[in-house]
Amino acid sequence: MKASAPPKIESFKLSMLLSDTRYRGTSLQVITFIIFVAVFFWLVDNTLKNLALLGKDVSFNFLFLRAGYDINQRLIPYNSDSTHGRAAFVGILNTLLVALVGCFFATILGLFVGILRLSKNWLVAKLMSIYIEGFRNVPVLLWIVMIFALLTEFTPAPKAFKGADPQATMLLFDSIAVTNRGTYFPAPIFGEGSFWLLLSFILSVLIVIFIKKYANKQKNETGKNLPTFWISILIIILPTLGFYFLLGKPISLEYPYLKGFNFKDGIHLRNSFLALTLALALYTSAFIAEIVRAGILAISKGQTEAAASLGLRPNKIMNLIILPQALRIIVPPLISNYLNLTKNSSLAIAVGYMDVRGTLGGITLNQTGRELESMLLLMGFYLCVSLLISSVINYYNRSFQIVVR
Repeated sequence: MKASAPPKIESFKLSMLLSDTRYRGTSLQVITFIIFVAVFFWLVDNTLKNLALLGKDVSFNFLFLRAGYDINQRLIPYNSDSTHGRAAFVGILNTLLVALVGCFFATILGLFVGILRLSKNWLVAKLMSIYIEGFRNVPVLLWIVMIFALLTEFTPAPKAFKGADPQATMLLFDSIAVTNRGTYFPAPIFGEGSFWLLLSFILSVLIVIFIKKYANKQKNETGKNLPTFWISILIIILPTLGFYFLLGKPISLEYPYLKGFNFKDGIHLRNSFLALTLALALYTSAFIAEIVRAGILAISKGQTEAAASLGLRPNKIMNLIILPQALRIIVPPLISNYLNLTKNSSLAIAVGYMDVRGTLGGITLNQTGRELESMLLLMGFYLCVSLLISSVINYYNRSFQIVVR
């Protein structure tokens, strides 16, 4: 029998880059990338030429110039003689503070409201529905302004004049003062030996984390549920209290007090910060509540019935069976809500809270005339924060995903 000849290999031709399916996908991607790079460099070149015609150049030296304006809410020392770079950093810290506190309370409220939304109690379920529909269907800017107005107009002045409204009084054992200028809390004072006290507390927390991981490992391997709650509480409280008294009470509290027509000392949280954080938390929690409700409803009802048939109480069923599975559905959409809350914090200028939008993208931009540089820095900051939040939540999400063998 005559052997068949091997198939003839067609030589490569340039037209095959688009006609041959082996090369078409890669070719289109390369062409798209080249077009994107060309458009990008054209925009940059065109921008630089237009700036040159206006007598401007691209420079970030303005960050080292004197700012010349004050910032009312700040986490680090700052005054009007500081540089624009430090003012921008103060605004960045203020933005991150609102984002962290807002995401924390929005998550707690959203989880709580989302679970109660599924309550069999008709009144509770309807109240949670009103909460969700009320907050998420009204623009967040209106909530920010309304909450700020409530905190300013319906709270007493620190000290009233004759014939005026009642003055503010101290609450919770003379430790907290709520006024129309903000809320005052006790401030911690770290004395000698406070480092060792904080170190002992951190070590106690690390030991508790190790115990929790060990208990979870034993539960997965043997099914035994080790009691860790009270043991964790004792490990955290007893060593910390022991070191606290042994070191001579190194940490004390500085309480606010009324001096003149305002309170002094303590931690002063301005109404602008409280209104912005509270409004963003309430607004975002309404969306998170719906995500939680959808995640819980996605779990088969048969698992709830099977757990109930084993004698588990409803709270145990929710904590041990439903929520751990629902988290795989709940966590990914949470990223978008955290990002929206962080970006919505740029509305802080409406109530006078000096975030990075008000400092770098507001006063600094207007004083220096560096619109392009300020916007580039502002966009870079929000981009980095968004990528950081996405990375952290995605890492947490991968930690409890089902591993396919």
